[in-house]
Amino acid sequence: MTLSRRKTLALIGGGVIFAATASLGTVAARQPRTAALPWAFAGQGEEPRYRALSYALLAPNPHNRQPWLVDLRTPGEVTVYVDTAKLLPHTDPFSRQITIGLGCFLELMRMAASHDGQRVTITPFPEGFDDRALDARPVARAVFVADATVTPDPLFAHVLDRRSNKEPYDVSRTLPADTLAKLSVAQNGSFGGTVDAEEVAEWRAFTREALRIEIETPHTYKESVDLFRIGRAEVDASPDGIDFTGPLFEVLGATGLMTREGLLDTSSQAYKAGLDAVYANTDTAMGFVWLVTSGNSRPDQIATGADWLRVNLAATAAGVAFQPLSQALQEYPEMAALYRDLHARLAPDGGTVQMLGRIGFGPEVAQSPRWPLEAKIMNA
Repeated sequence: MTLSRRKTLALIGGGVIFAATASLGTVAARQPRTAALPWAFAGQGEEPRYRALSYALLAPNPHNRQPWLVDLRTPGEVTVYVDTAKLLPHTDPFSRQITIGLGCFLELMRMAASHDGQRVTITPFPEGFDDRALDARPVARAVFVADATVTPDPLFAHVLDRRSNKEPYDVSRTLPADTLAKLSVAQNGSFGGTVDAEEVAEWRAFTREALRIEIETPHTYKESVDLFRIGRAEVDASPDGIDFTGPLFEVLGATGLMTREGLLDTSSQAYKAGLDAVYANTDTAMGFVWLVTSGNSRPDQIATGADWLRVNLAATAAGVAFQPLSQALQEYPEMAALYRDLHARLAPDGGTVQMLGRIGFGPEVAQSPRWPLEAKIMNA
């Protein structure tokens, strides 16, 4: 579940006015110390693989799980594995979305390398794969070769500004008619979208219902809440998952007004008001985009990740806010009816709808926390 940070402040506080004590003032001023450092260190490293990977760390991925591990023991190569401790068995039971996130990582690594005079050849799943589950076999093997003729990818210029904007969008600002053309940069699957007001209204209702199902299904909701990181200390200690940082979250966490246990209590005011905060996102979408592939193999999902990253970067270049809203694509029984409906709408002749997201104009948002590169290197 993705909560609007701004609205969550009001709903959890329930109108409580905190005394302006010195102790609370100190708590409120706390900010994560280490979780944002990978953004500042991007591009640093002793050789091309390290420099490319320092950017790849910033790739979008489901629930910010950062499920990648890399083996660098073979000179000039990067072997990528999935960290099976970072899977999402309830909302992503076949790890399709996790695989897409790994595809985003690989594409960003390739992009970064192209700006460092390196051509990268990526072989997905060199030892085979299981379409039903990710396992200990490598996700990809990438070979780096110095090549002065390699063409740098222009979308790379927007990497440090890229965000998944989870705040409500400005409903007073319509998207320009050429927005979808600017975002049509997929190289593998089929890109589609709409900014038509009537169609957007229908998609708002559809994605709201998908969110409701995810939140009201206990095991999927709990999977998200278990990954909440509340306040600076939790985010620095575990810079993956869904972060809640900033002055009021520090106070709410320190005073016990925001806890995972409390948010799991569906009879609480925080839970009920939280639904409104979540729906503020779907209800303010000003356009929708999606990706469809003809197949649904693991390599198809890796290729989808490359496309999704490119679309996100193109949105950044166009000044358009962007957020995945793929709840209706989650493959658990409670979502089955919406999953079928979505495919009937977007892939009536067959294929798999891999990603769905909303676009619009949103406020500036902070960088997502990240683990440092050294935490992701195997056998270091």
